[in-house]
Amino acid sequence: MGLIFAKLWNFFCNQEHKVIIVGLDNAGKTTILYQFLMNEVVHTSPTIGSNVEEIVVKNTHFLMWDIGGQESLRSSWNTYYSNTEFIILVVDSTDRERLSITKEELYRMLAHEVSFCRRSNNALLGASCIYQDLRKAAVLIYANKQDMKGCMTAADISKYLTLCSIKDHPWHIQSCCALTGEGLCQGLEWMTCRTGVR
Repeated sequence: MGLIFAKLWNFFCNQEHKVIIVGLDNAGKTTILYQFLMNEVVHTSPTIGSNVEEIVVKNTHFLMWDIGGQESLRSSWNTYYSNTEFIILVVDSTDRERLSITKEELYRMLAHEVSFCRRSNNALLGASCIYQDLRKAAVLIYANKQDMKGCMTAADISKYLTLCSIKDHPWHIQSCCALTGEGLCQGLEWMTCRTGVR
């Protein structure tokens, strides 16, 4: 009996939670991913496509997809939406000029809903559908580069992005500095707590 319980415990406790890390180019997405993984800064170059790593926090497994943020790549973000439980949106707190683009991309993601239905020849089976949307995704916003002089605060960014208007998704904004790791653990802690709510 104990062996069965242990196997069930391991199965449910080691469930992976899919996370997509998005944001405009040069926001610090890849730096944050590798801070999570190695707790150190690594030299990064612009991400073409994606990087994927597994991060474990308090026995909670997150499969994190760091997706390129260049303008030409943003239209392909939706190919990563399937089964996503968490969105991490990384905002460059010094980039006031492009904050409106970040806002557009955020609300485009949250409004995205696609379903693929396939009819079966067997009348009893009906149609099977796969939903590729973010209906159930929680949103963590990292207000990155808080170490830079003249940066916007998390409160400023929250107000500009009108985060209080998001009613269908749990969300949290966290000030951080990807280079030092400051604030990153608090964001992961919020995500870890959300896995128990689902």
